Amino acid sequence: MSSEVAARRDAKKLVRSPSGLRMVPEHRAFGSPFGLEEPQWVPDKECPRCMQCDAKFDFLTRKHHCRRCGKCFCDKCCGQKVALRRMCFVDPVRQCAECALVSHKEAEFYDKQLKVLLSGATFLVTFGNSEKPETMVCRLSNNQRYLILDGDSRHEIEIARISTVQILTEGFPPGEKDPPTYTSLLGSQPASEGGNARATGMSLQYAAPGAEGVTQLKLRATEDANASRRQATAWLAAMHKATKLLYESRDQ
Repeated sequence: MSSEVAARRDAKKLVRSPSGLRMVPEHRAFGSPFGLEEPQWVPDKECPRCMQCDAKFDFLTRKHHCRRCGKCFCDKCCGQKVALRRMCFVDPVRQCAECALVSHKEAEFYDKQLKVLLSGATFLVTFGNSEKPETMVCRLSNNQRYLILDGDSRHEIEIARISTVQILTEGFPPGEKDPPTYTSLLGSQPASEGGNARATGMSLQYAAPGAEGVTQLKLRATEDANASRRQATAWLAAMHKATKLLYESRDQ
């Protein structure tokens, strides 16, 4: 990819919305798959009372809209200002108690797991039915839209084209036959988590541009060095979190 195309793909602009300042992609097509659209606010005339505590709005009890869900609340029920990075807000914004709790939980992904995914890790990578793995560094692109694999060859997999992600583990508890599977685009409910299994790899299926059917890709942590293996395990754990977040965003 040329530097000009990469710069265009990662370009951002500052915009002002009714909810506050947002730093969004210059081109909408290059937005992060983890992002959420701003909700439509419930019209003032349709909410004479707080949608949480039922307090009647008047001159003293003013109404406020939650920037995440768009519903209407009194100041007591919508007084927290919390970072909302999934909507690209520059500053913390007003949210109701329920939405603020969700945003606090998501902050861990942006502060920790996302940085791990962007840094990348080394894996043994197998494409399709090939029996010969290639040592490659796998990382998330800066705009969060692609998995980039670098080795003797280079591949880019668009996150939106991934249909199934399966975290491969070892050491699951008795009675659990399969590792957790997360289906990102097909609408299936992800399998429940459990046990003290350690992630050792990842298997995913995606639709390659111009190809019929789906392509399978497997990543396995290398056995070369403890530091490299720890980094790979951390990357897989971060991808586990990312897959859950993607599933939840498509379910909203």
